[in-house]
Amino acid sequence: MDIGVPGPYPPGDSQLRDGRTDVVDRVALTAFAAVLGGTSLIALSARWLRPSRELPSMDGWAVAGRDFGGFITWFLLGGSIFTAYTFAAVPGLAYGAGALGFFALPYTIMLCPVLFLLLPRLWRIAADGGHVTVADYVRERYNSPGLALAVALTGILATMPYIALQLLGIRAVLSASMVYPSGFGGDLILIGVFAILAVATFRRGLRAPTVISLFKGPLVFGAGLGVTVVVLYQLGGPGAIFERAAHPLDARPETRLLLDPSTYTVFASLALGSALAQPMYPHVLTAAFSANGENTLRRAAIALPAWTVLLGLFGFLGIAALAAGVLAPPGSAESSVPLLVARMLPSALAGAVYGALAVGALVPAAIMSVAVATLFTRNVYVEYFFPTATPKHELKTAQLVSLLAKAGALAFVFGLRDQDAINLQLLGGVWILQTFPAVAIGAFFGWFHRIGVFAGWAVGMVAGTLFVVSGGFSSVVEVGWSIKLYAALVALLLNLLVATGVTFVLRRSSVGMP
Repeated sequence: MDIGVPGPYPPGDSQLRDGRTDVVDRVALTAFAAVLGGTSLIALSARWLRPSRELPSMDGWAVAGRDFGGFITWFLLGGSIFTAYTFAAVPGLAYGAGALGFFALPYTIMLCPVLFLLLPRLWRIAADGGHVTVADYVRERYNSPGLALAVALTGILATMPYIALQLLGIRAVLSASMVYPSGFGGDLILIGVFAILAVATFRRGLRAPTVISLFKGPLVFGAGLGVTVVVLYQLGGPGAIFERAAHPLDARPETRLLLDPSTYTVFASLALGSALAQPMYPHVLTAAFSANGENTLRRAAIALPAWTVLLGLFGFLGIAALAAGVLAPPGSAESSVPLLVARMLPSALAGAVYGALAVGALVPAAIMSVAVATLFTRNVYVEYFFPTATPKHELKTAQLVSLLAKAGALAFVFGLRDQDAINLQLLGGVWILQTFPAVAIGAFFGWFHRIGVFAGWAVGMVAGTLFVVSGGFSSVVEVGWSIKLYAALVALLLNLLVATGVTFVLRRSSVGMP
């Protein structure tokens, strides 16, 4: 889930961090390690999840043989869309920017009908054509290897920083909560957990994160509900919380507990653009392709609003952190809820909550690495460098690339500033939306010409990048009459205008359709 809205954050004391000294809470660390380590080891049992007697193949490794039923698909889709960073960023936005941070709620509500309509259609096309990746489908649909390559590379570029952001988000949260040891010791824990996940994913592909997703759901739901109940009890109920939170928000410029009319277009365009972009991410489509049928995906999409309710609870906790007087470190509003948890719960329970959030990072990170590896192997390596690759060679290459993707994510974490990775993820959200005409519109309508779609994609990519970079890596761009909109959505509109214009010209010129 793409959260890239910069907002003003209240100042905090970076040395004391909510009044506590910079000493690791060993009880919380033990509880955190128990939850995270136990769940990571469970991933190694993935071979028992719907075992198959068929020989190993890309279809079995990347999309689990398209064998998952509704129950598993619901957990897998929810676990891939609602990431650990989401459950930190949404309350962080509410804490730092007020009402604007709640755009994620209408976004995820609008996302469900989009998934209901789109995913079954794409699943049927992929199943009938034997496609494992969305770029496979694009290549056949438009008879265009170039357009398929553009979709594949866009997916890879958009996903790599997304993997790193899961780790960056959880590391920042745990560091602020005094659970993550400073220096090499803390990084070694992160490397160890990721190494276990890498081994499990290398061997079992999508089945490894699927097993973790079955535990992520109860852990995250239990943590969210439990913390909310405690906070409501200790702070005197929702009325008292909102009343107390209004004072620090209204005292800061450009933040309000209630949405300001000047931000209506920002709020609406962020919600709409995000809802259209999310299904384009390779990890979401990989999870969808693993379902055993179109009706399975429809049932899962209908039940996904339960995750939105949970997201709303976490957003409310960001407001509760304001009401409780929590002071997050400067520029680290996503640590507001962990700091609130540390204040409200005993160390052991707080550590368990942190563990649940960390488990939430493992599922999308693993699915993303599988999706990136499959895209690169099938649509770049085999297509352009080794077209005679056997199925066994193709699978071994994908397994190796999945390891490299995780190593690349760790390189992001240890080699870049956190803000650099966040900026790259913001660009990734803008880029991935530019594949919407090729993937989503092309699944239902055959009017667009492949050259028009490619031209629109190129214009959208360039325009979206310029919007974000020229605005100081802001997700919002100002258009005519001082209207502010989500940059990705504006770039998509330009994309569609170019695609429509080029297609119209080619049709009038009697250039054949693909």
